[in-house]
Amino acid sequence: MEIKITHKFSGIKNIIKSKKGFKMNKIIEFIEKVKNLNKKVVFPEGEDERILRAVSELIKEKIVSPVLLGNKEKIYKIAKDKGIDNLSEVEIIEPTKSEYFHKFIERYCQKRENISKNVAEKIVKRELIFGGLMVDTGLCDSMVAGAINTTANVIQSAVLTIGYAEGIKTPSSFFIMVLPDGKIYFFADCAVNILPDENQLAEIGITTGINYKKLMGENPKIAFLSFSTKGSASHPLVEKVQKAVKIAKEKNNELDIDGEFQLDTAINEEVAKRKVKEFSPVAGKANVLIFPDLNAGNIGYKITQYLGNAEAYGPVLQGFAKPVSDLSRGAKTKDIIITTVITCLMS
Repeated sequence: MEIKITHKFSGIKNIIKSKKGFKMNKIIEFIEKVKNLNKKVVFPEGEDERILRAVSELIKEKIVSPVLLGNKEKIYKIAKDKGIDNLSEVEIIEPTKSEYFHKFIERYCQKRENISKNVAEKIVKRELIFGGLMVDTGLCDSMVAGAINTTANVIQSAVLTIGYAEGIKTPSSFFIMVLPDGKIYFFADCAVNILPDENQLAEIGITTGINYKKLMGENPKIAFLSFSTKGSASHPLVEKVQKAVKIAKEKNNELDIDGEFQLDTAINEEVAKRKVKEFSPVAGKANVLIFPDLNAGNIGYKITQYLGNAEAYGPVLQGFAKPVSDLSRGAKTKDIIITTVITCLMS
């Protein structure tokens, strides 16, 4: 697909430019979309230099309206020491000094039954919880965290404050994989669920497909992967994937879902013609790949990234009532910017 670029993002382009020469058309297209959405994003780890550098670029290009959580004096000192000179335009909130603090304590008590106000006060002063409540109450559209906090902490905070999307009981994640030839695939779940059962696997497939459509603007072709294609092998692990496909189709009959497929059958039309005899809207055409467990998913995306020379963006968290994304603790400015942009498109 040819993408027309109508704006120039010289600073952003220099930051997100790939060392491997990846054409940034899709990322720039995402940025252009977000610029027109007027999204407000909370960054609970406001005292981290990488967050401040990313926020500086995001406001410089007027992509989002960021909110930083943390000690205002400390944030300004870090910014000054690192030569970041445009944070005066950014809203900075110290949770315990905020006008929202006591309202959020009440809100948290409503959401978490049988909790005292004293306990709630101690919890709400945590930046991750406070940030989640900003999203929950509509003060912000999404939250981006994880540069300092673990994935488990980010997920737990989102569960306690924002909660799950309707019909979803399992938080999960996906990676956007961009191959050197420009083809784009969504891989899930490669970062959260170690050994999902058939119901969880079905939820992961549906949620990833919905987010593919939101981000890519086209219909997903969702393939549930296995070492078997349509019963070519018999094993409890294969049966789990078969059950997940059946559940996913029953839960959402509007998405193109099929499997179980071996990877070559899912993405190669010639192979699919040989291996799949009945009609399939997905075989050979898949753009969303659902791995049976975290072993397969994590290995799969890293093989694609390092041996296939693909760009990997993520993990992007999903399954929550409102968008929350997790950063790697090794995240760089580029990663934070791209994750923020992707998160904004999920709302």
